[in-house]
Amino acid sequence: MTPLGTWWKDTTVGSRLHELKRSKDLPRVGKLAKQYAEQALQPLLDDGRAQDITITVEQPHNGWLNLQIDITDATGNPQVFRQPVRVN
Repeated sequence: MTPLGTWWKDTTVGSRLHELKRSKDLPRVGKLAKQYAEQALQPLLDDGRAQDITITVEQPHNGWLNLQIDITDATGNPQVFRQPVRVN
């Protein structure tokens, strides 16, 4: 949830997910959340720290989006992360 460009050590780190907290809870916002997460995690694929990343979005339309991020790391081990994202 680090805003893109705000980390002093590397301005390419972060995502745009924080922008969604002002967005309406519409289906297109779920698509944006997935896109923003994919963009933020792309460096893991580019530098070989991950073999595969799959992101699914659950949108119960209760003011939250839930991202499930399935990552296969460089050694082939699967890891699952869940990230809630607040929307209006």
